[in-house]
Amino acid sequence: MLRIFCRAMLATSVIAISARTLLQAAEVKAQLVADAGRSSAHNSHRMPSAVIWLEPVQPVAAPVPGNFTLLQKNKMFTPHLLVVPVGSTVAFPNADPFFHNVFSLFDGKRFDLGLYEAGSTRSVVFSRVGVSYIFCNIHSEMSAVVIALDTPFYSAADGRGVFRMENVPDGDYTLRVWVEGQPQNVLEQQTRRIHIAGVSNALGDIHSGRPSEQHLNMFGRPYEPDATPPY
Repeated sequence: MLRIFCRAMLATSVIAISARTLLQAAEVKAQLVADAGRSSAHNSHRMPSAVIWLEPVQPVAAPVPGNFTLLQKNKMFTPHLLVVPVGSTVAFPNADPFFHNVFSLFDGKRFDLGLYEAGSTRSVVFSRVGVSYIFCNIHSEMSAVVIALDTPFYSAADGRGVFRMENVPDGDYTLRVWVEGQPQNVLEQQTRRIHIAGVSNALGDIHSGRPSEQHLNMFGRPYEPDATPPY
């Protein structure tokens, strides 16, 4: 009888802890704001792609890695922005009737998949936290971004520039920001420590800054004018 009573008390305690955790889980919001040199959310031009994420000061379990796809078709990567758990595998299938050469020489993951033909695919494991800018060394108009994170608390801005996260536990976090076209040293200026508490938390404005210059090829040089041959 005592054993049954103890089990019942333990189950009740677990339920109470779970309920308390849910009650303490907050909604977090922020707003992307267009600075001088950027388009406005109120005109016909879209806001730049942007992501914010919260790194818990106290370690939490990292999200489970998965398998994702960045499709190459019509000289475009789809989707343009991909946020994945660190350790995830991203496939780069070539659905165009010509060659592509996918590469990244940036913070998150450096790689060069080489030249590969229509109907084939190659994959990359994003084994470290960071932002990877993805390009094709043949077609200068092709670009994508893969952000590998070890936190489940992140949000990409919607079409109105609104960030929204749900079920964020109370606690202390480091807020990090990525806005497309911004150099890393500018983005780091928006990094700050925050405290999440209560049902709703507003982080205020996230600034888009001024767009940077056009990217270079994987040799660090400008693309040639005829660098997009029909193959």
